[in-house]
Amino acid sequence: MDPDFPLWLRAMHLMNFVLIGILLRSGWEMLSSLPRLWWRNDCAPGTEWLRFTKRKLPKEEGVYTSLMDERSLSPLISLPGKKNIGLGRHWHGLGTTLWLINGLAYVILLFATGLWRRIIPTSWDVFPQAWESLTIYLGFGKPSIEHFQPYDALQMLGYTTIIFVVAPLMILTGLAMAPAIRSRFPRYVKMLGGHQGARSIHFICMVIMTLFIIMHVSLVFLVHAEHNLPKMMFGSDDPARYAQAFTVAVAMIIAVIAFWIALSYISLADRPRMQRFLVAVTEPVRRVAFGWMKPRNRNQTAYTEKDISEFHWTNGLPPTADESVEWLEMRDNDWADWRLHVGGDMIDSSLELTLDDVKALPAHDYIATHTCMQGWSATSRWTGARLEDILALLGPRPATAKYVMITSHGLAQEMIDHRPREPFYAVIDLETLHEDDTVLTYSRNGQPLESHLGAPARLRVESNHGYKMVKWVKSIEWIEDYSVYGDGRGGTREDSALQAFNGRI
Repeated sequence: MDPDFPLWLRAMHLMNFVLIGILLRSGWEMLSSLPRLWWRNDCAPGTEWLRFTKRKLPKEEGVYTSLMDERSLSPLISLPGKKNIGLGRHWHGLGTTLWLINGLAYVILLFATGLWRRIIPTSWDVFPQAWESLTIYLGFGKPSIEHFQPYDALQMLGYTTIIFVVAPLMILTGLAMAPAIRSRFPRYVKMLGGHQGARSIHFICMVIMTLFIIMHVSLVFLVHAEHNLPKMMFGSDDPARYAQAFTVAVAMIIAVIAFWIALSYISLADRPRMQRFLVAVTEPVRRVAFGWMKPRNRNQTAYTEKDISEFHWTNGLPPTADESVEWLEMRDNDWADWRLHVGGDMIDSSLELTLDDVKALPAHDYIATHTCMQGWSATSRWTGARLEDILALLGPRPATAKYVMITSHGLAQEMIDHRPREPFYAVIDLETLHEDDTVLTYSRNGQPLESHLGAPARLRVESNHGYKMVKWVKSIEWIEDYSVYGDGRGGTREDSALQAFNGRI
């Protein structure tokens, strides 16, 4: 048996192959929901550095939504495919968790057993030797077997770069795209170029990782396969086992690819059931990793007026006559007739607040970056009243109230089963309610809120993605159990797009 390829290493290598496929395919599903990449955080039309769509963006705000830009990928390519970003995000979260566990165990064992020397160079001679190997490969040759101990210098540099540079950078940029991180540690996110900088770097690392995997698998079969395959499959240095190792390797690759594709079709066969499963296994990690992070946008100094975006995307258009004649009439009367219903069935009394009533409450003013779960972002100064202060006007919280439901004058863009559209709503828990940056805003950048961004008042929940931030707010109510509303998943985007109730990442 070859001591360079113990059983634990071969098992982790296989597991890594399976998990990387889940990460890449779910990542492509997420990218297809907004197939554009920017370095600018305002994602202004025409400023993309890369796009995977021929569709050009209009320059005017509020006429084009991010859902209009969404593309559908085949389940053969992405996980799960067919415009299911919610499930794609859940699979990405589960894949990331398992990949991190597997990777951490791999690195620990690598150093504990001394096998780190097999991939980490210990001499500067690795660079001229790597150059020599590269020239041989470019000439469609292959270095002699003596260059491999068990890898040649070029492979060693490649492994070291992927494991200790590219993979950590993917982790760091992935974390930077989480609202919980951004609202708690804004300087960290800004250091990476903001949300769009992190997203673009993450994409570049993904491309590097993909190319490395293709090249690595190809070299296994093309360069001294009679030695490589027995080692990788059986931990044996016996070339006589090459045919057996080749057969097992090909069968294993086919089986893994079939497994990836099967995950897509199993997910699409019953999307709500898959959402329940994925949320159940990922929510504990989400709560432990991000639940303790509280936003502090009011006190942060990383983002200033200079960072305010010139352009702001939207997801959803203002209510039409088919959705809410009431909202249109209030808009045309400059919101003089707007009333915010505060209360719910759990209490005996309720309030009907005017816009002036909301403005009379202590103003909460801060600069924050909004992110949509599809990937776009924009930075604005928001002003409004804390949701907790509004509900306090009702008196003590009902003893059995566990959540707050916020409902819009607008309707859902599409229901999961294509039934008639229902009012858009979101539910937040008490922990999120008590955060300082859970605010009903009425002003953006010192001006009244624009119609396409939620006028006259919209919810801001800075620790979460934008799908929790209801626009054109109609009512705020105490509730005991969100499972009896809508499809019972805690919000319109949870119901229709199968997002997670906890939108912190």
